[in-house]
Amino acid sequence: MKNISGFKQFLKVTLRCAIMSTVLAGGVAMAAEPQDLLLKGDAKCTGCHDEADDTGVASKTMLEARPSVLAIGKTRHGVKADSRSPTCTDCHGDSNNHKDYKGGDKPPKADRTFGKKTTTPVQVRNDSCLSCHQKDAKRSHWEGSAHQTKDVACTSCHQVHTAHDKVRDKKTQPEVCYTCHKEQRAQMSKPSRHPVPEGKMGCSDCHSSHGSVGPKLMKRDSVVETCYTCHMEKRGPFVHNHEPVSEDCGNCHNPHGTVVENLLKVRAPFLCHQCHTPHGGFIPQLLGAQAVPNTATQSGKSTTNLTQGRSCMNCHTQVHGTNNPAATNPTPQFNFR
Repeated sequence: MKNISGFKQFLKVTLRCAIMSTVLAGGVAMAAEPQDLLLKGDAKCTGCHDEADDTGVASKTMLEARPSVLAIGKTRHGVKADSRSPTCTDCHGDSNNHKDYKGGDKPPKADRTFGKKTTTPVQVRNDSCLSCHQKDAKRSHWEGSAHQTKDVACTSCHQVHTAHDKVRDKKTQPEVCYTCHKEQRAQMSKPSRHPVPEGKMGCSDCHSSHGSVGPKLMKRDSVVETCYTCHMEKRGPFVHNHEPVSEDCGNCHNPHGTVVENLLKVRAPFLCHQCHTPHGGFIPQLLGAQAVPNTATQSGKSTTNLTQGRSCMNCHTQVHGTNNPAATNPTPQFNFR
């Protein structure tokens, strides 16, 4: 009986050793030939860059940990079935010096890096993106645009290894733009503004950050055409146009925000008096008014109608244009209703 028990114990020990040998051999094989995790050929990088890149995150799976590398699997760049999906090396280069480094200290950087402390030139970084995205008509005007000439990198605004790119969400997009456009941040905090802080509009509703043929990176060919995409009632055509309206809405309005209602730069009548000579009652405090009352031209109107309330718009209601016929040829009806 003792011999049988000893033989059974010997079999158990032998079996355990065989299992351990198989496991160790398999582990060595896996280490020698890492498997692709997300995209075809990504094992070259994911053999080292896996969930261990982000420490201290408890999760069930790698992707739930949202590591800086593997989270690309939740983005459009991580669709394995799409033949257009880039690989790691398409963006970061072959980086053989980085991969094959055998030293004990930190290995050299990849051929192209995109972090805040990168030494890769902006043009080289952008070429990685434009090799695919320049074929898109929305980005065909990138060359020569304001952002391109000022060496703005694609990754200055976009986050690639994340499921939520802030600049593509209207609610978080302005914060990305405000990192450079700080004056517009202050203007958007003023009482009269577009509903950008509420998330109903984004900077990209008016501006094309990748370049355009219009001024100020407008999405349309001009400022007025861009404004007309929402404010169609101001488009016309009118029999009598108000020239500043046809030229540029920014002559009177500041679209990013003001302290005057309707986004006006200055409240009326002072806004109107920048072009039009005051008329009506004697108002010497207004720019352009006569220092001495002229009874021959004074209309006798109350100055309250001219300086308070809607001011000039109390009478001139159709400041964006009117179809009223002329009172006397060739004088129009002064944009009255």
